[in-house]
Amino acid sequence: MSSLRRPSVQAAVVAVLGGLVVFALSTVVFPYHTTNHDEAVYLQQAAMLLDGQLFLRPPVAETFRPWFFVEDGGRLYPKYTPVAAAVFAVGQLLGGFRIALALVATGTLALTYLTVREAFDERTGVVASVLMLGSPLFLVDASVFLSYVPTMLFNIGFAAAYLHADRTGHNGTASLAGACIGLAFFSRPYTAVLFATPFVLHALWSLRGFERPVLVRVGLTALFGLAGVGLTLAYNSVVTGEALVFPYQAFAPNDGLGFGRRSILGYSREFTPALSLEANVELLSKYATRWVVAGPLGTLVALVGVWTATRRGLDSRQSALAGVFLTVTLGNLYFWGTVNMLGDLADPTDGLVRFLGPYYHVDLLVPTVAFGAVGVIAVGRAVTSTVEERVAPARVRPALVAVTLVLATLGGTAAVAAAADPVGDNLEVTRQYEQAYEPFEDDGYNDAVVFLPTPYGDWLNHPFQALRNDPGFDDGTVYAMQHRQFAVVDAYPDRAYYRYVYRGQWAPFLGQSVEPRVQRVNVVEGSAVGADVTATIPAQAELVSLRLTDDRENAYATARGVETLNVTLRVGEEQTRMSGPGLDETATVPTPERGPVALSAFVDYGTGAGFTYRVVVPVERTEAGVRALTPRLEMCRDQRRCDGEAAYVPGAHRDGIELNATLSEVTTE
Repeated sequence: MSSLRRPSVQAAVVAVLGGLVVFALSTVVFPYHTTNHDEAVYLQQAAMLLDGQLFLRPPVAETFRPWFFVEDGGRLYPKYTPVAAAVFAVGQLLGGFRIALALVATGTLALTYLTVREAFDERTGVVASVLMLGSPLFLVDASVFLSYVPTMLFNIGFAAAYLHADRTGHNGTASLAGACIGLAFFSRPYTAVLFATPFVLHALWSLRGFERPVLVRVGLTALFGLAGVGLTLAYNSVVTGEALVFPYQAFAPNDGLGFGRRSILGYSREFTPALSLEANVELLSKYATRWVVAGPLGTLVALVGVWTATRRGLDSRQSALAGVFLTVTLGNLYFWGTVNMLGDLADPTDGLVRFLGPYYHVDLLVPTVAFGAVGVIAVGRAVTSTVEERVAPARVRPALVAVTLVLATLGGTAAVAAAADPVGDNLEVTRQYEQAYEPFEDDGYNDAVVFLPTPYGDWLNHPFQALRNDPGFDDGTVYAMQHRQFAVVDAYPDRAYYRYVYRGQWAPFLGQSVEPRVQRVNVVEGSAVGADVTATIPAQAELVSLRLTDDRENAYATARGVETLNVTLRVGEEQTRMSGPGLDETATVPTPERGPVALSAFVDYGTGAGFTYRVVVPVERTEAGVRALTPRLEMCRDQRRCDGEAAYVPGAHRDGIELNATLSEVTTE
């Protein structure tokens, strides 16, 4: 027990505990990842690094392009640098990606102790590491596969090593400091610059005497730091072809720093100083009231710490640490990402900040918990002094125990309450994901191709982050967009094919779930292909209006007085014909060279109200005739939900609603 009295042991216990907590949060709260779909980018990149790849070369580039990957002449690379991905890859080598999150959390907490110990003392360092562990911004962002906390790990490693070298004159830790900030720069250049600036100013100030040991020590830090800059430029040169063009610039040239017109993927806005100020005030308000340990109470204690330390007189090392408050706050005014993460500024519940906090300001946690620890100890001393002055000597000890318990209970309750909100919000999103991913729980598609919908545009892993391809596109389940499906079939001729569809709006962040279905997909080829469609018609219906289309031409028919609609689509080399009993006429449209033929049947109750059955058949002409894939089936009560959010899911509809379609080869025309 005596060893537990040592601050270094206490700090180690906090760090290990933090790693375990983050691992548990990652596993329980984020099993399918978050509403920020960048996680899949880093995990895909980590898998690539483990396979020794900087580029993806899928068999059909436009069908396998993951979210935030740059297309470059048939090869794909991510818009992010590979530092965070490399960290996650280490975890996979040790047994799983989530192990990396636990190690990063443990390292960050340990380095928090070392940094604050260097700036103040050991006891303050232990308290600071506890405050870091209790901060919702740290807990949530350390539990997900994004680059913010891994970069903070390198930043705070730089701070700890730099302050140690400054105190001891040790050239080894000076070199380590340079290596850490170099890696931080490689990971997130602007973030590293903002964090390092106060320490760089401190280093310049220390050179004023032109003392050789100081020149050597600072020179080593600068040398290794610049090596990180060189590594960054070399990576840029390899992937983008130009050392000064970062991958994110290759992806979206106007997605950068500074004011003016900014844009990415068709979204753009005028980023003005006024807009930036409004957004950053909002973010800092959320930071101070929701994402710091114990919310407003934690912020208040940090202010007490700043006041106490200032009153005592800040030394240059403490001033450097406090300077991070200024550089991170002011520097983020120049970055338009701070606006984007808020979504609609008028809606306080909108944007990624609701679930992940103001992650561009995550480095503010370092000075916040450092001065927060100073504040906690100052308050403790003040309370002790007050009790000793006003309580009889014989009762001082029990009185201090009682006051400590009360204050600890208040602080602990406030900390738990602050962390509970974001964790609860993310857990609610996960519940929606659980239902959406339910068909994949039994891992029954290991040697199959699964076609996925694209509710957010033509990307993989956006939103389906949990459904990622092996970097070689040849191991396990292969996931493809529903574009150029026949090219995918040709690339994987020996696999089974499936189609993932769902019913409902994809909005897990609004607490909405979808009804999913994985549909077996067959390929039928011949001189002609037939699709037999059957659909039940409610007795109240007066009319069924049918439309056949190849997206260019339309043909129509009607049916009255039928209980079951039986329609045959005959897809020939030149024409696709619709016929069936009860239809007032046969309708035809041209068979497309490659594309869908769609049948819509609006079931009309006589007042214009009703619903629509929809059958979409992917077809392609071949030298031998045509080939087709099993149709995609929909039942639309709202036309706006057709074509992606109105899948026909057996068992999910009211009685009397049934739809089926089967493909077969037609031997004679």
